[in-house]
Amino acid sequence: MKIKLVKSLIGSKKDQIATAHALGLKKIGDVTEQPDNASTKGKVAKIIHLIEVEA
Repeated sequence: MKIKLVKSLIGSKKDQIATAHALGLKKIGDVTEQPDNASTKGKVAKIIHLIEVEA
């Protein structure tokens, strides 16, 4: 699945910022390709308001 950061991490909780960094997202516009598994889906659910997901 492709994940793109579309909103800033400024003002987000520390655990949400850590989750974004764990997915490889640091700046707005960053895109990463992640495997479609339960672990990734859990991370996506935590920061869904900051990202766009393409299956």
